[in-house]
Amino acid sequence: AFEEENEEIGGGTEGQGKRERLFSKELWCMMHGCGDDQNPYMESVDILEDLVIEFTEMTHKAMSIGRQVHVKVEDIVFLIQKDPRKFTMNEELKRARKAFDELNYGS
Repeated sequence: AFEEENEEIGGGTEGQGKRERLFSKELWCMMHGCGDDQNPYMESVDILEDLVIEFTEMTHKAMSIGRQVHVKVEDIVFLIQKDPRKFTMNEELKRARKAFDELNYGS
């Protein structure tokens, strides 16, 4: 059942606005193994795969910038500053953390 759903939903090509799904079956199995439904929504699997791919690409870029064996926070921040969408989200997260800390710790 998984392969049929995967072909229908995630089997596009990059030229058509969709990219080939590389990890759908593995992520689907992991989601089920970690307590999700026996048949997780393909949209959820696709979103999770997008996050995995984006994280992997960002990590590779950070390693090439830092030219080191380990990725450093500064390398990730440098990459985020070059992406307006991620930079805006990072700033919103900082404000939310600060408000949460002030609420909980009275700082």
